[in-house]
Amino acid sequence: MGTSTEFSAGGVVVRGGETIVIVPTRRAASGRAVLALPKGHVDPGETAPEAATREVREEAGVEAELVEKLGDVRYWYQRNGMRIAKVVSFYLFDYRGGDPADHDAEVEVARWVPLEQAARELSYRGEREMVRRALERVRR
Repeated sequence: MGTSTEFSAGGVVVRGGETIVIVPTRRAASGRAVLALPKGHVDPGETAPEAATREVREEAGVEAELVEKLGDVRYWYQRNGMRIAKVVSFYLFDYRGGDPADHDAEVEVARWVPLEQAARELSYRGEREMVRRALERVRR
């Protein structure tokens, strides 16, 4: 079985004590809906921070200012018999404007939720950890 590496970037957008979470149209392997942070592939010629900013705008429908890198989430998955190492770099963003209802077609719902709720309810452990890191930074 071959292996490959994919890179993505995403964001934790903060407005007061809230962040934006999304429900992507793509389901988990089990078929269930996923509660996630906005994220996506880094396009050719794009840096990870640029990709994260673009994904926040597209999937969460808002404009946000990058503050700092929160960390990387690493995991493996399989597609078409290929084992893929995935690295997603997450960044902390300050909300600047826009409405989560303006998200793109890859997202069913984008909405504000309390940071503490997102840290408990996001579908993936790595994303819950990124929200906890954001929470620590905004509490300083």
